[in-house]
Amino acid sequence: MTRKRSITLAAAAMAVAAGLGTGVALAARGGAPGPAGQAARTATASPAASPGPGYPWYRSMMDGYYGQGTMMGGGAAPGWMMSQAGYQWMTGGAAVPGWMRGGTLPGAMTGANGSDPATIMGRLFAGAPGPRISPAQAARLGGQAPAGAAIDRARRTITFTSHDVRLVVLASPSMPAESFRIAGMTNPAITVPAGAAVRITVINADTGMAHGLVVTAAGAAGSPMPMMTAGPAFSGAALWFLGEPTAAGMHEGTLAFTARTAGDYQYLCPVPRHAQEGMAGTFTVR
Repeated sequence: MTRKRSITLAAAAMAVAAGLGTGVALAARGGAPGPAGQAARTATASPAASPGPGYPWYRSMMDGYYGQGTMMGGGAAPGWMMSQAGYQWMTGGAAVPGWMRGGTLPGAMTGANGSDPATIMGRLFAGAPGPRISPAQAARLGGQAPAGAAIDRARRTITFTSHDVRLVVLASPSMPAESFRIAGMTNPAITVPAGAAVRITVINADTGMAHGLVVTAAGAAGSPMPMMTAGPAFSGAALWFLGEPTAAGMHEGTLAFTARTAGDYQYLCPVPRHAQEGMAGTFTVR
């Protein structure tokens, strides 16, 4: 097996772990979902009107890696993960498809065989289009206190009273590697009022791997693959991953959602094992 082919197959498996869906691994193994999975896939495959400017790049890149004639494949009849709906799910635009949740995942997808999903996906999506910022800008934003919030640095808390919530989150800007930096603090506890319109700008400051952010159920950080066991708590509250920085700058993405339901939640990195290793914090809606 050539090195390129080996990396491609590994990337197919890693894609599941980092947010692309089990269909990638099924295609790589030559299998296919059963009837129940097919029904769930059909139910969630309707594309929205506008998939965003990254979709053509995504189609081109995935066609180059996986070819045509599979669930991932392109051509006149693209597979689900090549569709606009699949792309939008991958970027956090919809709930996790039901067919992702069943079955036993191979070790490659969880990193049990020594592979690193974050490193592979960080490299694979390093050239993705989208907003970029410089390391200097990222450092400044990562230390900036958000407007309309009370900051308690001793307790590492950020409490919003305004219903207009805007945060900037740096993913793994320094050691310890698996952490978020917000307002100069590591993994602070965040509290927002019920009904708040929340916009979270995520910047991947890690030079060697992918990271993302999702607001999900409390306790989800205990799972090695939280995106497979708990979806976003609110519609739009997920950005599965951003590629590693390049000379063009650090990737930046935005989550936008309404915190409709009071309760205790978590924000965490959904890339396998990152939340378990400390890349998580509490998110409370009051």
